[in-house]
Amino acid sequence: MNNTLKLAFWVIMTFAMACGFLHHFIEPETLNFERLHIFLFNLCSGGTLLIYFTEGHNRLSRNGLFFLLLSVAFAICAFMHWYGPTLIIPLLLATITERVRITHFGSHTPKALFNTKEPTSRKFHQASLLCLSLALTLSSPVILNSEYGHWLNIEKLKLDTFFLGFSFPISLISMSVIFALMHRAKKPITRYLKAISFWVINLGVIIFFLFILGKWFVPQVIIASILFVAVSLVLYLYIYQGIRLQQKAFLTSGILFLVVTSITGIIYILLAFSDSYDPQKTLPLLRMHSFTALYGWNLSGLAIITRHSDFPIHLHSQKVILLHWLTVLILCPLGYFYPLAAFAAVIFYGWLLYMLLFNHGRVDRGVVEVEGKVRTAE
Repeated sequence: MNNTLKLAFWVIMTFAMACGFLHHFIEPETLNFERLHIFLFNLCSGGTLLIYFTEGHNRLSRNGLFFLLLSVAFAICAFMHWYGPTLIIPLLLATITERVRITHFGSHTPKALFNTKEPTSRKFHQASLLCLSLALTLSSPVILNSEYGHWLNIEKLKLDTFFLGFSFPISLISMSVIFALMHRAKKPITRYLKAISFWVINLGVIIFFLFILGKWFVPQVIIASILFVAVSLVLYLYIYQGIRLQQKAFLTSGILFLVVTSITGIIYILLAFSDSYDPQKTLPLLRMHSFTALYGWNLSGLAIITRHSDFPIHLHSQKVILLHWLTVLILCPLGYFYPLAAFAAVIFYGWLLYMLLFNHGRVDRGVVEVEGKVRTAE
């Protein structure tokens, strides 16, 4: 990836972070920057990087460029409440995503997901693209219903709920990289655990999303707990099966962010359905949960796929990882409530992102080989 494209992603992702704190200066009733905060990171940056990583070119292809421009247009239109274009743009984005998926995996149908011989990493990769195209396709009728038709009166069936839909593909491509950087499973039990992890994570999140729409308490707790176990299993597999490459420390840190996200999510569900629930009192926990998921776990995966051909770089540095945790777990949640902390969070995040994108290092052919042979890396 050339420096111009890196700079573009640095600007988009840093501005996305800043949008999460603009409520200190502009009343949300006037302009609500929450959508830009989420969409610029998850859809514009994450979706484009997913296309870029899948195609495997050194430069952003025409598909990737069109995806980036259209996703930014979608984010702006959704932010400005110009809902007419938001009915069409997601369908165009889904078409681009499906074209890339079909070209890369060689099949219109995702039948490889059910093939026991297909490596888990490739299953996660295809599921990531499929999830992105489905979320984009579904967002159009959801907007049509919530803003125009009002046929289904479901409180959470609106565009803002699809923050989850645009975040999940980044999680899946991060899982793909993690499983690609594991040793080939020699024992049958390890292969079964990998397969179980894939299906539990994918089906679990889909079912969890449906339970959120239905506002069902007990099922949400059960599924959230199962997902916590699945994430812990991935952490165990990666610690003991992960290839000793430079990315391992940073990706392990990313999975730990996901573990924290799982725990805070369960706690929030328990509090949200309690008799003494107070949205204001639980807001700090909710912000910690969202920042940890977005800029902790998701950023870890995006950093790896952005620089996958540049290793070794200083991602393994304890100082980089410490800065990441300090920014995400402390400064970002505090910044939501205090302007000075918000300013510090954006500065530290911009610094962290600069190091992740621009730190120099010679190309490590061993790393490139592992990344390039996802079919056989297990």
